[in-house]
Amino acid sequence: MNGAASETKTLTREAPEAETTPPWRVVVLNDPVNLMSYVVLVFKRVFGYPTEKARKHMLEVHRLGRSVVWTGPRERAELYVHQLHQWKLSAILESESTD
Repeated sequence: MNGAASETKTLTREAPEAETTPPWRVVVLNDPVNLMSYVVLVFKRVFGYPTEKARKHMLEVHRLGRSVVWTGPRERAELYVHQLHQWKLSAILESESTD
């Protein structure tokens, strides 16, 4: 060092849009077609949920008619809804900003 005081710079960056937009919900709706055990299996496969968490969401769908099974960025939520539709579950996407 040449004796001059070292300079410290603080860098700021703007948050990407995904971090500033409200999260989206993946909501599974009740249907009269799928067996409860099948719904648990789908939640485990699609979301990687352990059996107890998958069962909790399945019972919520069964008893209340719907369950918010995942919340996060829109792009990922859309992917999950698409995957659930491929498994023949009734699922929708909701913005958290609509509360």
